[in-house]
Amino acid sequence: MFNITGNLKVKGASQQVSEKFKKREFVITENTTQYPQVISFQLTQDKCSLLDNFNEGSEIKVFFNLRGREWKSPQGEIKFFNSLEAWKIESVSANAPSSSNNNDVESEITETFISNVNSVDDLPF
Repeated sequence: MFNITGNLKVKGASQQVSEKFKKREFVITENTTQYPQVISFQLTQDKCSLLDNFNEGSEIKVFFNLRGREWKSPQGEIKFFNSLEAWKIESVSANAPSSSNNNDVESEITETFISNVNSVDDLPF
């Protein structure tokens, strides 16, 4: 299991490949390195709807598995393919606490600590 965070660059439509197989492709831009990476993922079957609530440009966290397979052409040539199969997508902005909330909590803790230090105890030690 792997995960990566990036901005949704391309949101493809669901494709019915065969009677029993459906897929949906999407692309994110990962910006944590000096050279941004553009990475393609796919959703399959009932997971295709995971992308419905996200718009292009949204910052998302993608949980995925690395899949590999072998294919033999009609001419007998063997090829190998890899795919990144997403199974969970989360919004990053909804999970991140705002900086104002952190400052409020920090201020409250500091005020409580100062008031406790300045209070007079009735304890003999």
